[in-house]
Amino acid sequence: MLRGFKDFIMRGNVVDLAVGIVIGAAFTALVTQLTESFLKPLIKLMSGGKDPVTAGGWRVGGQVFDWASFINAVINFLIVAAALYFLVVLPMNKLAERRARGHEPKPKAPSEEILLLREIRDALAGPRPEVAHPDDRSRS
Repeated sequence: MLRGFKDFIMRGNVVDLAVGIVIGAAFTALVTQLTESFLKPLIKLMSGGKDPVTAGGWRVGGQVFDWASFINAVINFLIVAAALYFLVVLPMNKLAERRARGHEPKPKAPSEEILLLREIRDALAGPRPEVAHPDDRSRS
């Protein structure tokens, strides 16, 4: 049971997904702190409010409506969405288009060592009339 779980966890796509989630969370925290530390104070400064509670917001019936925080969240979302689009979605779409058009590079031809090993294998196996040798196909 534990071995099956280990095999599941060690599959490439599960590990890649986990790494992506961790990096995404760290990037989101970075963007959130950027907007909280620099953009939100800038928005509040431009709104002209002196009171730190009501700068970038207004009071109604003792409640503060903080529109600067909302704008901050919108900017935060746009930065994260743009980064995901330009760093993940767009490259994957381009790769899918290249594959669909057949512009992916073809696999390299086997090296001389591989060809020599194939010849040795074929010589050791002996003649097999049911399987044509690659050299025989190229001569016909």
